[in-house]
Amino acid sequence: MRLIRNEISCNAAISACGKGGQWQLALGILSSMPEMRVSRDKISYSAAISACEKEGRWQLALSLLSSMFCMRVIDDVSYNQGCNAAISACEKGGQWQLALGLLNSMPDMRVIPDVISYNAAISACEKRGQWQVGISLLSNMLYIRTTPNKISHNAAISACEKGGQWQLALSLLNSMPDMRTIPNEISYSAAISACEKAAQWELALSLLNSMSDAMLVPDDISYNAAISACEKAAQWQLALSLLSSMCDVKMLPSEISYNAAISAFAKGRQWQLALSLLSSMPDMRVIPNEITYSAAISACGRGDQWELALSLLHSMPVMSTIPNEMSYNAAISACEKGRQWQLALSLWNSMPEMRVMANEITFSAAISACGRGDQWELALSLMHSMPVMSAIPNEISCNAAISACEKGRQWQLALSLLKSMPDMTVISNEITFSSAISACGRGDQWELALSLLHSMPDMSVIPNDMSCNAAISACEKGRQWQLALSLLNSMPDIRAIPNEITYSAAISACGKGDQWELALSLLRSMPDVRAIPNEICYNAAISACEKGRRWQLALSLLHNMPDMRVIPDEITFSAAISACEKGGRWEIALRLLNNMPDMRVMPDEFIYSAAISACSKGGQWQLALSLLNRMPDMNVSPNEICYNAAISACERARQWQLALSLLSGMSDEILVPDGISYNAAISACEKVGQWQLALSLLSTMPDMRLIRNEISCNAAMSACSTGGQWQLSMNLLSSLPVMSLVPNGISYTAAIGSCEKGGQWQVALRLLGSMTNMRLVPDLIGFSTAITACERIGQWKLMVSLLSTLPIPLELLRQQA
Repeated sequence: MRLIRNEISCNAAISACGKGGQWQLALGILSSMPEMRVSRDKISYSAAISACEKEGRWQLALSLLSSMFCMRVIDDVSYNQGCNAAISACEKGGQWQLALGLLNSMPDMRVIPDVISYNAAISACEKRGQWQVGISLLSNMLYIRTTPNKISHNAAISACEKGGQWQLALSLLNSMPDMRTIPNEISYSAAISACEKAAQWELALSLLNSMSDAMLVPDDISYNAAISACEKAAQWQLALSLLSSMCDVKMLPSEISYNAAISAFAKGRQWQLALSLLSSMPDMRVIPNEITYSAAISACGRGDQWELALSLLHSMPVMSTIPNEMSYNAAISACEKGRQWQLALSLWNSMPEMRVMANEITFSAAISACGRGDQWELALSLMHSMPVMSAIPNEISCNAAISACEKGRQWQLALSLLKSMPDMTVISNEITFSSAISACGRGDQWELALSLLHSMPDMSVIPNDMSCNAAISACEKGRQWQLALSLLNSMPDIRAIPNEITYSAAISACGKGDQWELALSLLRSMPDVRAIPNEICYNAAISACEKGRRWQLALSLLHNMPDMRVIPDEITFSAAISACEKGGRWEIALRLLNNMPDMRVMPDEFIYSAAISACSKGGQWQLALSLLNRMPDMNVSPNEICYNAAISACERARQWQLALSLLSGMSDEILVPDGISYNAAISACEKVGQWQLALSLLSTMPDMRLIRNEISCNAAMSACSTGGQWQLSMNLLSSLPVMSLVPNGISYTAAIGSCEKGGQWQVALRLLGSMTNMRLVPDLIGFSTAITACERIGQWKLMVSLLSTLPIPLELLRQQA
């Protein structure tokens, strides 16, 4: 049977190919029509343009439209249809300028744009985020008496959503009834998405709930947008509720729904729920993808579960999911939060093998991991290698590198990075300056820290609470309590609100400046500015009382903490016990130590050292040793401070054998004695006249790479004095300058005492006289010793003569009399 192909059959074939996505076949039929002696008409071209439009072949669509016009196979209707299809093709191809140009050229071709023309043009603007142009087109429709429909409004609302204009999106939604257009599910979903992107989760939920009032059933897009809104605001409970309600209305959640919910759990640090939801997805016939796993890995990272995060990453290929840069970034961040810098770098190094390209986020996370691990050199090396890996340093990576320098006390490098940022076209922000200020603070450069703070406005950066906190902390470390308070008081002038960190730093500054009254005043004033004192604030205040020897106030603060819903920690008890130690209240110190388990706080080595020191100062050497011996039973390893306190306790009690035993026993605990250890042991020998042992200890200090100071030498000289070894005492005195030490009053007193006991009154008086040349005023002991020497040999006239030339304080003479 022979059938003649005509325009109708060819046009139908072109249209069928277009609907089936076969644009090449459609164009092939159109181009072959002349060979088949079939004329191409307006319907042929319109169908071919529509075929190109459906596949986003905007260049071909425009070419066909131009050919259609040149071949004069047009009328108003056909050309209108062709223009609309071409505009839609430009829309699908992201060519909003061409779509707009075509729309504007239609009147020149004597074709009036209709609602379809405008809808396609508005959609083109929407896809490229040109919300202003989209709104302008919507307004222009009314001007040319073309009534916008639902599609027009929906496209305009979506344009506002993509442009972050949530207020305009809501305004358009609310105005639709006035335009005799009833919003549909798409309208509400677009408006909910606009609220979601602006973190307006309350409005997003309100819109979702109001859909039922409009007799509309929310679809999965509406729910997904609402869940995402909750995710951005870390409202994980609401996200879970919305996900559950989808099942209640017999709507199957998609991977988008699950991804948004798991991301909400990540921001809420609910890693268990995130993993539970991930494991339940196969039961709901939803396949997890890279986004799902990345969100779950991030949840584990935020929950300090870096091992689980790595386990998820390694399990992805088993689930036929290939990790991408998002997955690796989340895993590296998890390692960073878990202070696992080696693992973070291992992941970074393995990315090329997995054909995953590291980006700026990857580098920033790896740099932060190195910073947390005190690996500032590696952090800087990573940042400098970024351009080689086609990653451009940004403010996040620079901030991470500066923070790494801050943690490594490399303030010069931190400032160098800050100054080099403009050369890298990176704009510094509040975090940048705060990290640099903190670096200066850690490097005891409080002047530079303040200079940076004051220079921020010149760099168009307004100081905030973070930068002020860093500057106050710098003043605290530099013992500049007046400046710290001045900064605190000036914060309202720059609209920076002081918080708990601000006050804890200021309180600590006052404590270091022996201003305990001001420290307590600051603590009490916190509720007036809506700052709730936390354990750090209380710790700083208790420490201030400890430094001010106000043990009663320190204990009062400790006892008040539970009433303020603040839980004491190890630092709290350590400061309180130290306060008792300074106040000579060893009984209370021990009571606090014993009560710690009841408060679910386990003592550490610093707390034990404070308690041992309290016993030492209270003359309770047996208790001090008992505390030291019981530490291993409490799973606490003694440190050098604990041993030093115990040796001092033995020294005060003249238990020199025990003191030496403790000193030698430090090596059994893999501890290296320091100068304090040796000074206490030498003093223990000095008190009982064990001058040989004292000198032996002093001579072994260089072998231990310890520098002998005035305290150790004075104790050894006193030991020689007690043992009647005046020559050795004098030798030590004369050797002090050789050891780069300057003799002080205690040195001379010890030497004078040894000469007096050895009957060397001339040497004793000569030493007393030479103190004048050293601008040293003899104390009561030295003065009394010299008088005793003169009395023993009856040289009272010489003593009177010497007294007339010495700058003896009047009070000292009265005491001697």
